[in-house]
Amino acid sequence: FFDGVNYSFWKTRMTIFLQSLDYQLWHIIVNGPRMPTRTIDGVVSPKPENEYNDNDFRMLQLNSKAKHVLFCAIGFNEFNRISSCDSAKEMWDLLEVTYEGMNQVNESKISILVHEYELFVMHDNECISDMFSRFTTIINSLKNLGKSYSNQELVRKILRFLKKQEGRKTFKKNFPQDEESSKRDEPTCYECNKPGHFKNECPNLKKKEPIKKKNDYFKK
Repeated sequence: FFDGVNYSFWKTRMTIFLQSLDYQLWHIIVNGPRMPTRTIDGVVSPKPENEYNDNDFRMLQLNSKAKHVLFCAIGFNEFNRISSCDSAKEMWDLLEVTYEGMNQVNESKISILVHEYELFVMHDNECISDMFSRFTTIINSLKNLGKSYSNQELVRKILRFLKKQEGRKTFKKNFPQDEESSKRDEPTCYECNKPGHFKNECPNLKKKEPIKKKNDYFKK
């Protein structure tokens, strides 16, 4: 049951559960219950209970059934939060606002998650299953906030950074940068024959400059 932690996970599971139990339950939660009414001389008014037909009773029962399912799927604190609601829709909407926030907050969350999605990369030494888990968490969080990507786009995204990662691994495998090869890549000084600098940066050359200037002075 939901105890105030990981609402997105609970919401997704409850959505599927309600739809599989009776799709009309889900319809009641999304759109609210249809209260029985009657029309007399063009005026619509609530229908008295003694005039309810079987369909009216079924609609009311569906609302009570949806409320019952939600009550059975939440903890004590959440029960206190929504127990005064008259309809299953009110209960669902109150939990949604509490844990997902209003539109402005949602937009901020979407912006952050989209940024994570666009910059998503596979980390070094990360296994594919862990990478997919991180990726799926971002996608599901966006979907719960109303932002979704097509399957084609998701597949292209995954293949793109997998190829990049595989390319890096292949390069490291075929061109290992060991200590000897890195030393060979360093510049060699023609003055002292030591690696790591060029001749004009050589400390020996800088030491000789004052002596050379002194000799040139005495020659004058």
